[in-house]
Amino acid sequence: MISVCIIGAGTAGLCCARHSIENGFHTTVFELSDRIGGTWVYNEATGVVNGIDVHSSMYKNLRTNLPKEVMGFPDFEIGQNAVSYVRSDEICDFLNNYADHFELKKHIRFNTYVIRVVQRNSKWQVLFKNVVTNKVEILYFDKVMVANGHYHTPNYGKIPNLNRFKGDYLHSHDFRSREVFEGKSVLVIGAGPSGMDLSNIISRSAKRVTISHHLTDIGKNIFFDNVQQKPDVRELDENGAYFVDGSYEQFDTIFFCTGYKYAFPFLTVNSGIYVEDNFVQELYKQCINIRNPSMALIGLPFYVCAAQMMDLQARFIMSYYNGSNKLPSTEEMLKDTQEKMDKLWEEGYRKRHAHMLGPKQIYYFSDLAETAGVKNIKAVMTKLHNESSKCFNENLLHFRKDNFEILDDETFVKIN
Repeated sequence: MISVCIIGAGTAGLCCARHSIENGFHTTVFELSDRIGGTWVYNEATGVVNGIDVHSSMYKNLRTNLPKEVMGFPDFEIGQNAVSYVRSDEICDFLNNYADHFELKKHIRFNTYVIRVVQRNSKWQVLFKNVVTNKVEILYFDKVMVANGHYHTPNYGKIPNLNRFKGDYLHSHDFRSREVFEGKSVLVIGAGPSGMDLSNIISRSAKRVTISHHLTDIGKNIFFDNVQQKPDVRELDENGAYFVDGSYEQFDTIFFCTGYKYAFPFLTVNSGIYVEDNFVQELYKQCINIRNPSMALIGLPFYVCAAQMMDLQARFIMSYYNGSNKLPSTEEMLKDTQEKMDKLWEEGYRKRHAHMLGPKQIYYFSDLAETAGVKNIKAVMTKLHNESSKCFNENLLHFRKDNFEILDDETFVKIN
């Protein structure tokens, strides 16, 4: 029987486990925390606990920035709820329901930290530690599916003279509640979805919030009155920031909403995987390790219907692992990837955008489905994802009041 190791019991790891078990594979899931849910699990702690970085970046009272209608799995939707934008604990409940329905929990080793994954002959040797007992063990597997998420290793960006600033620093990964900014002047760096959303959230406690970014397509009336926009920071001094427009302002705190780095600290240098400017290489269809195809990485692309995509990736990978499909040669896989990346570079994308899909996600999903002969994601999912992203950008203060209903595989309606 083929043995499969899955690292992580969040959204990605759970659907990998479900499909691995359904294919009759001997399946073991390693999960660092004491529960399932991955990034959706709220943890009051930040920094380092028991010598290990706290994984969760969830904050108090978080509500999703995508409607629940696109956040379920293709054949297991999020249950009935009057609103589309639900709380993080409701997503945890949903994932627990999913795990219970497919009887996944008995396959999960909780409180387990994967130290190292290394190839030994034709097997993968997995060295892991129980963080409660500190017992270290080794097991061998035929296949490894890496599903450790990508919201755990903060990326701070590069700002000149960062070390000169005498005030406080915080990355959104370690943000838990807005009270920490009570009465302060805060500089927010970055205007991705979390930077925009959090600027409004913290402005309810902060005296003044300035969001610094270089985007040109942000709407005018999307922030509260005490939130102002500024261009990129040119450099810092002891008390504040000089901006590229020549202006200067003083701040108490710098709040980094500058995203995350893909990190796989348990993979060795000869695993076949390396990360260059947040571009994970070398992968076939952004998920199969070209140099060692018995390893796959799940859930790397972002600005997507994540659970839908992860389920499709899992089914795509399983079609090769169960023998239904045969992988192309190493040369063919490298060529396929290179051709796709060349198109992105021609369009002006940088390496750090390599896994960014957004409106292009439909083409990626179709490529996976057609290549492996597996069922595609319903078109309505990407249509609704695109619509909700548009609402977020145009109506940041009120977009969570929108409610949606899916009518069929192609159509949704907005219900006010």
